[in-house]
Amino acid sequence: MSELIHSEDYRVWLIDLKQRVHQSQLKAALSVNSELIQLYWQLGSEIEQRQKTATWGDKFLKQLSQDLMSEFPEMKGFSHRNLKYIRHWYQFYSQTEIGQQLVAQLAQIPWGHNIQIVSKSLTVEEARFYVQNTLEHGWSRNVLVHQIESGLFQREGQALHNFQQTLPKPQSDLAAQTLKDPYVFDFLSLSKEHSERELERSLVENITQFLLELGAGFAYLGKQYPIQVGERDFYIDLLFYHTRLHCYIVVELKLGDFEPEHAGKLNFYIKAVDEQLCKAGDASTIGLLLCKSKDKLVAEYALSDIQKPMGIAEYRLTHTLPEELKDSLPSIEALEQLTQKGEGK
Repeated sequence: MSELIHSEDYRVWLIDLKQRVHQSQLKAALSVNSELIQLYWQLGSEIEQRQKTATWGDKFLKQLSQDLMSEFPEMKGFSHRNLKYIRHWYQFYSQTEIGQQLVAQLAQIPWGHNIQIVSKSLTVEEARFYVQNTLEHGWSRNVLVHQIESGLFQREGQALHNFQQTLPKPQSDLAAQTLKDPYVFDFLSLSKEHSERELERSLVENITQFLLELGAGFAYLGKQYPIQVGERDFYIDLLFYHTRLHCYIVVELKLGDFEPEHAGKLNFYIKAVDEQLCKAGDASTIGLLLCKSKDKLVAEYALSDIQKPMGIAEYRLTHTLPEELKDSLPSIEALEQLTQKGEGK
């Protein structure tokens, strides 16, 4: 018997069996969550209809909560507070046909995520954006809240760019969706008179938060990345590779207003990376110029004759959110631990 237990055949079979058990547990958890969300949708609909057609006020929810909790003491979803969430969640989505079509997707994310999305989103369109991104990127609740409160929906795809003229479809559309404006670097602690090099160093020192703000797909390659052209050495502020766009992304940082010559220099760096780093299968290198502020018309003029794909966006070091919302954001330490856990899976 001991020979069987210590055999290679048994070890391989045991590893496979454990993996199947874990997969089964995950499927069971997802199935339970899906059934629960479907139940909440039906319950929300019935609460809505009964409160419309009967003279039942908020006391009705209290009574319903007591009765359901008495019958199902092991279930935590029938508290008075959660029944209010269920009613609001149903009302929020049922107002539009798009919302009703979302139910299948809503059933794929935890109830806690659902509550955060409807509590913080202004429209069904915005809620759908966060639902789909949660499904695509596997956001935890803390990361989801951070993305909502940083206004990702309003910022994504807003950078000025020339992708329609410089990239083929669908690469141009994907590149446009990848960039945002503004970028929020509220996790940095910088002196009032900081330099571009200090900004760059601080971003790299907080690379976990920086990558979270840049978005999914960015892989960090280095700062002050050396490029030699002719007899001269040049240094790219920050260099990334985007795993979904399959291309290098050159990032240049500017402390002040955008100036037309900034686009020319970035164009030069993009050309150098295309020539020296790109291999077969790599798409055209993209440039991202981050500046403190920009005149939109000046930026559009500058981009109009640039031959390489490039985006221009502003960055902010602090949120413009109200103070009471800032307090609810997760700490940098929590985000870092969360991201590290995700990378370790």
